[in-house]
Amino acid sequence: MGVSRSTAMIVGMGMVALIGVALLVPSAMTEPETRVFVTHTGAQVATSGEILDPLYTTSDVEFDPMEYLREFNYGEVSTTEDGKTLREFTIVADDDRVMEISPGVFYNVWTYNGTVPGPTIRATEGDIVRIKFINNGSKDHTMHFHGIHPAEMDGVFEIVGGGGGTFTYEFAAAPAGVHPYHCHIMPLEEHIIHGLYGAFIVDPVEPRPPADEMVMMLNGFDTDFDSENNFYAANTVPFYYQHHPIEIEMGELVRIYVLNMVEFDPINNFHLHGNLYHYYPTGTDTVPSTYTDMITLSQTERGIMEFTYDYPGMYLFHAHKVEFSEKGWSGVFLVKDV
Repeated sequence: MGVSRSTAMIVGMGMVALIGVALLVPSAMTEPETRVFVTHTGAQVATSGEILDPLYTTSDVEFDPMEYLREFNYGEVSTTEDGKTLREFTIVADDDRVMEISPGVFYNVWTYNGTVPGPTIRATEGDIVRIKFINNGSKDHTMHFHGIHPAEMDGVFEIVGGGGGTFTYEFAAAPAGVHPYHCHIMPLEEHIIHGLYGAFIVDPVEPRPPADEMVMMLNGFDTDFDSENNFYAANTVPFYYQHHPIEIEMGELVRIYVLNMVEFDPINNFHLHGNLYHYYPTGTDTVPSTYTDMITLSQTERGIMEFTYDYPGMYLFHAHKVEFSEKGWSGVFLVKDV
């Protein structure tokens, strides 16, 4: 039986398409290049995927989110001639460190005292805080503290040059609450996203009730430099507290100093499962503003959360902005009946 002209054309076009596919197959089937890099634990990992920054294949920053959670730096304590408590700190800035912020993802972090976040500095309202700041980085850096202090101690116009430049900040700690500190060199965005920030807790003269206290710095990382964050976390390492639940005791008061330092995104939030908490914005008041299970924070906004659990078990906490929680900002409290 004969073949019509239209059928022959279709068959011919089909053969051309098949030839085109065949020509593409060898290229598509080429064996992908395998790259090997070393993790911060010393393990060698082979991957055919992309390494976001091939210059960084090892980490020289060791950071333990569980240790940071409850670690407070009260400084070296002495008394001034007029009887005030003096707390002295040394803070060193660097901008050439590398941290494995997620498995196989290495990032150039800028650090205070070698970590992101920097140390949690703590004092009582009225204490004299003296900080010897050393800039060992290659760029200019400063320390800007939120709170009340003289203009010359604001860390904005007092530029500290790299390569060992120094400046001494000194002021009376005020007001009581929880405040961030961070570098304030322009472009400010660059210094924040690389990690130059930390928490500054000022305790009231009349202490708050005893509690299991911890600090959660909400942060994010733009690892491909497109002004959108690729990872989010509480205390730098995505999903860390989900894989390593935070143990707390049933019936014990828990106090969390929470600070939001996520850049690029206008808001962040903190949702607690199976419970509600008393929330003190900025921690400057002794009376909570609300009793809730979720707060929303803009950048550098912060506060104090207080709660107890009445039932044992595993309870999730996370950002209720789903993108953030699915990219790392998620954790678990393990409530133990002791």
